[in-house]
Amino acid sequence: MSWMVRALLVSALFVVGCKHAQAPVTPEPVAQACDAKQQEISKEADQRAAPWSIEQHLAKNFPEGSVSWLMKEGPYQTFVVQSGAKNFGRCDDNGCFLFAAPSAVIHEAVKKSMTGATHDPAVLGQALGLPAKNFEGPLRMMTLNLKASGSCARLPVDSDPGVWKCQSEQDTDCFKFGGYTSGGVPEIMVINAPVAQATVAEIP
Repeated sequence: MSWMVRALLVSALFVVGCKHAQAPVTPEPVAQACDAKQQEISKEADQRAAPWSIEQHLAKNFPEGSVSWLMKEGPYQTFVVQSGAKNFGRCDDNGCFLFAAPSAVIHEAVKKSMTGATHDPAVLGQALGLPAKNFEGPLRMMTLNLKASGSCARLPVDSDPGVWKCQSEQDTDCFKFGGYTSGGVPEIMVINAPVAQATVAEIP
């Protein structure tokens, strides 16, 4: 077989391979998992945060699509275990709401807060930009895959359940709009995070 024929065959195979190569699949935006009401709230939040948006926020700060959050042991037993809750968070007629951060950030903060067999709430609070009292005593750490769970995710807003509004300009641990805690940790509002799909770890 001459070199010219071989060259033609190689070129043909290359063209055929390119022709049948599958186009990359674009992930479905997480916001599409929200119902009409939450989509409207998310749209308004994006307009307020423009040129920032929830999709940009997720792409930059939640590239693995995994979120985590912490609960004290007492509330976890009361509101999740004993109540047989289907979803995590503060619930009302519109759903169950919770603040969540990138799993890598939460896991690393917990790791660095461990002093022997227990965690230091002051270290954990400082790392997450939240009051140390939020992390006193035994904790539970939840981890959830947003895409797999089908949960709604958007930028948190002032009217969300659990938001602690600033009482004065001196307040530093209160809610600040924009998708970050007062300590600069990325956060999102997750609606209807299913208990059955979360991984739960004990933090002594």
